[in-house]
Amino acid sequence: MICVTGDLHGDITRFRSPVLKKLRRGDALIITGDFGCIWDGSKKEKKMLKKLGKKKYNVLFAEGVHENFDLLEEYPVEQWCGGKTRLISGNLRQLMRGQYYTIAEKNVFVFGGGQSEENNSYLEPDDEKSWIKELPTDEELEEGLRNLEQHGNEADFIISYEPPARMIEFIDIGKTSRNHINTYLDKVLDTAKFKMWYFGKRHINKLIPPRYRCIFDAVDVADDTRLPKQKKQKPEKVKKEKPEKKTKKDKTA
Repeated sequence: MICVTGDLHGDITRFRSPVLKKLRRGDALIITGDFGCIWDGSKKEKKMLKKLGKKKYNVLFAEGVHENFDLLEEYPVEQWCGGKTRLISGNLRQLMRGQYYTIAEKNVFVFGGGQSEENNSYLEPDDEKSWIKELPTDEELEEGLRNLEQHGNEADFIISYEPPARMIEFIDIGKTSRNHINTYLDKVLDTAKFKMWYFGKRHINKLIPPRYRCIFDAVDVADDTRLPKQKKQKPEKVKKEKPEKKTKKDKTA
């Protein structure tokens, strides 16, 4: 079972949603961006992250633009379910840009990051490097298309922070501004076959028929397939080797 929600901005009250009580071990909640729970590196924040990581289901997020990218980069990168992730704590992970995963038996293509509408006003004027980190690199853009192609340009779900350019006019009527990420996602739209595309950023919940969903504070059930109950895996105990008994010959030697 997979659920999807939008921007959190550090507000974990979303986890009280009754829908999430249905999730089992192996299921997932995917956040489309602006997770915002990795911000100041405080003890209180680390305690919260550890608590989220102890959920029985996977808590997975793509990055948006309101993230502390320097702190995010301190977490280890590892392969998980077919793609690169950053392991935050337990079952809490960041899904990285342009990666392709098999999550709860469904194929998911993820592309986080974007361009903040307020430019860099929420950062210090001399903090240009941090502002640049919200933008996908050319390598990430290329890797995303390559990963899709390697999987036959098909996925069950596409998760992005930014919307494809073509969707903007359905959300903001009369708005014509686009950035290069919106244009890139249009290329994905034209290339890939998919069942549903979820994106965030706009702070509204709106279905754009037939296969696009702008999501904010709603918690949608993207897939209700029930996985078999999985037992919690316990770490294997290492058996201590017993010391060899001395023989009479050893004693007389």
